[in-house]
Amino acid sequence: MTKSRVLATELFPGGVNSPVRAYLAVGGEPPVLVRGEGACVWDDRGRRYIDYVGAFGPLVLGHANRAVVEAIKNAADAGGSFGVTGPGEVRLAELITERMPSIERLRFVNSGTEAAMSALRVARAATGRDLVIKFEGGYHGHADSLLVEAGSGAATLSIPGSAGVAAPVAAQTLVAAYNDLASVEAQLERHRGKVAAVIVEPVAANMGVIVPAPDFLPGLRELTSREGALLIFDEVITGFRVAPGGAQELYGVRPDLTVLGKIIGGGLPVGAYGGRADLMDMVAPVGPVYQAGTLSGHPVVMAAGEATLRGLTPDVYERLEAAGERLAAGLDLEGAGVARVGSLLTLFFREPAPRDFGEAKASNTAAFARFFHRMLDHGVILPPSQFEAWFISAAHDRAVIDATIEAAAA
Repeated sequence: MTKSRVLATELFPGGVNSPVRAYLAVGGEPPVLVRGEGACVWDDRGRRYIDYVGAFGPLVLGHANRAVVEAIKNAADAGGSFGVTGPGEVRLAELITERMPSIERLRFVNSGTEAAMSALRVARAATGRDLVIKFEGGYHGHADSLLVEAGSGAATLSIPGSAGVAAPVAAQTLVAAYNDLASVEAQLERHRGKVAAVIVEPVAANMGVIVPAPDFLPGLRELTSREGALLIFDEVITGFRVAPGGAQELYGVRPDLTVLGKIIGGGLPVGAYGGRADLMDMVAPVGPVYQAGTLSGHPVVMAAGEATLRGLTPDVYERLEAAGERLAAGLDLEGAGVARVGSLLTLFFREPAPRDFGEAKASNTAAFARFFHRMLDHGVILPPSQFEAWFISAAHDRAVIDATIEAAAA
């Protein structure tokens, strides 16, 4: 164990600042990564790995992209944070609203958790209702009311909720099954007139990647509109990754509110929520819904996000799609199935790939752990959980993809 790892275990709970980094689902000691460039990262012993973690999503242009690095440097040189609105916030907001027409107004925050929590507060205020429907295995950050049947790190650690969450708070969140409209309709009927919103990852990515059934997202739009509830898309992962306008563009479904993060910070901490102007005008100082953040819209973060979105040109999306298609086709392992949407994919150790969290949980996690360490030994680093997405960047060229396929077959 390196000196950094020893000190980390003394200073942080479990030696980490986010649970999935502890490698509890796959075993072994996680490497300490010190540098990234393009599609690769290096650990503190100088070993190079092809990277499919990508900071869990935001590095869609690859590590240390020159335009992003220069934008960060220039913003930092200009003085950093000022506590007032700056031009970088306006430019990034314009880029977001141009690409996602459902977002007429938005508010920048500092994390996806904060964005999801705030969007639900707006939904409850707008509807005068208290209940929210989420989906089993869906992860929308660690706000109290959303840590119910959560995916991502909670699924990895087999935590059904979380200690410290009050029962009355958890009771405000109803759970339905992803890709199962009947389960949503049943909850709406059982709690008629009481559901403020349905929040969903349009492409599930925190139980591993699960592709929405053709009727699922349009069905959610129809059900929520009929019942007077809001539809919230959590596009923290899918936003600007699966298409220029996110999953809502890819599948042609317009939500009332959208939660964003990851890519709009270019690898720096960020979140945003936005949607219809009448809903967002309920947020202070215009309306009665209070939400604030001292460092929201930080100039350095805005600069990184702007550089990233400007770098996501049509040819980059074509390359991302081609790389995802090539990798998915090459991961031909016995007893495993691949689920993919654009540059997001998961290799599930079950066949076929799952359509909901229940099926995902039936995956052979022990087989995944063995595969994970075999790939690590061959110089490929994956997210350390069966229930996480792999992230391909624009820097993953054909040679990198082919090297990954070769490692998987070894």
